[in-house]
Amino acid sequence: MALVTTKEMFEKAYAGHYAIGAFNINNMEIIQGVVRAAKSQNSAVILQVSKSALEYANPLYLKAMVDAAVAETGIDIALHLDHGPNLETVKKCIDAGFTSVMFDGSHYDYEENVAKTKEVVEYAHSRGVVVEAELGQLAGVEDDVNVDAANATYTDPDQAVDFVKRTGVDSLAIAIGTSHGAYKFKGDAKIDFERLEKITAKLEEAGFHNYPLVLHGASSVDQESVETCNKYGAKINGAKGMPAEMLREAAKMGICKINIDTDLRLAMTAAMRKSFAEKPEAFDPRGYCGAAREYIQEIVTRKIETALGSKDSMK
Repeated sequence: MALVTTKEMFEKAYAGHYAIGAFNINNMEIIQGVVRAAKSQNSAVILQVSKSALEYANPLYLKAMVDAAVAETGIDIALHLDHGPNLETVKKCIDAGFTSVMFDGSHYDYEENVAKTKEVVEYAHSRGVVVEAELGQLAGVEDDVNVDAANATYTDPDQAVDFVKRTGVDSLAIAIGTSHGAYKFKGDAKIDFERLEKITAKLEEAGFHNYPLVLHGASSVDQESVETCNKYGAKINGAKGMPAEMLREAAKMGICKINIDTDLRLAMTAAMRKSFAEKPEAFDPRGYCGAAREYIQEIVTRKIETALGSKDSMK
């Protein structure tokens, strides 16, 4: 058994009108919680690593742990670079054994984004690795991504077609209303489904059949986790995310990959805070880290069932 690319995952997801969950990983407990949930649901999964996670854990350690997850579960797992800032980082991940990479050139002007993305695609494809890119910018803060609302831009449907044609990118992350971090919006959540429909239709008309689109900033910011955090001393007020039913609808309209990071952070923090409060005498890391792993597994299982619809995608 070995890691796979996202190619076949996305083909099945598009045809089945569901999305594959892409969960950000930083350590062993998060990896185990995610893959054990995916295994229990017979679901393929993407484990993704940000630039700051690479710096925190080292790509060699992460790759070895993900290899262990493949051996333990036997499910299809892709190892993906999330928001790669440059070709140097992309090369480092490909050399370490990643099967998928994202280059995020959305902060460059359009032509520079095209040129830099094409360079990444040429390098990755020559080594059997698939590439995701981003067009449009999501607001919010998460790891190395920090975009204020004034500079956030929605993806233009015609530009999306031109971008895919000129770069040869395998999947495209689009901006249609989601946001990075725990504070995604004020008031009601909104996804521009009309824009999503136009992007999907125009790609189809241009000959890009069943083209996989990606939704970043898609954590639901589970209120149960937020409440538990706050109950045991946190100050996470006003955090809001994307409702599961909206994400599920997007998955039926061409979104094949949904990124989830904040929900895992909240789950881990909630479980550890609760453990510390209930067992103040305990100091064995396996206790509170184990509690965090179990709660992450519970949260990911719920995501697969409600937001993603990827249960039994391994059939």
